[in-house]
Amino acid sequence: MFQFIWTCIIGVVIGGVAKFLLPGKDPGGIWVTMIIGIAGSILANFLGKTMGWYKSGEVAGFIMSVIGSILLLLAYRMFSK
Repeated sequence: MFQFIWTCIIGVVIGGVAKFLLPGKDPGGIWVTMIIGIAGSILANFLGKTMGWYKSGEVAGFIMSVIGSILLLLAYRMFSK
């Protein structure tokens, strides 16, 4: 349970980083960006552990979360227009 809470906290930070790296007008604003960050973090955490790419607490998890959130943010921008 603690790991899920930690993933969500990191997801909020990741959403901010994704928003910083992809500036521009988002249809949903900062809240949607944060939700996308949480979703990207959860997705990257699940895929990374399932595929055996990294374990909990490794820097690769943070990097993959950023990449996943950026991809989700780009998809959101593309489909929301």
